Amino acid sequence: MKSVFIPYNQAYKERILDILERMNIRGFTLWDNVQGKGSHTGEPHYGSHAWPTLNAAILTVVPDEKVDGLLLKLRELDKETEMLGLHAFVWNVEQMV
Repeated sequence: MKSVFIPYNQAYKERILDILERMNIRGFTLWDNVQGKGSHTGEPHYGSHAWPTLNAAILTVVPDEKVDGLLLKLRELDKETEMLGLHAFVWNVEQMV
């Protein structure tokens, strides 16, 4: 099992939820109104007057065989509008209840 953490511009929310649904990835935790800034060229997403956009984030745990397909779909989405901001980070899940 792998944990996939997906921070993204809030504009992507419905499209990412659709990707998870189409891939039959049912279990996840979603945080709205997440603040942050891209590590290389991304603009701040602070929900402020100067930087009004916000991010959201999803954490899901998926079988190993679904990770590559999920990352591929997220990469395709990110390439459509790179300035919005979308990332995905994968960790091993050692144990779970």
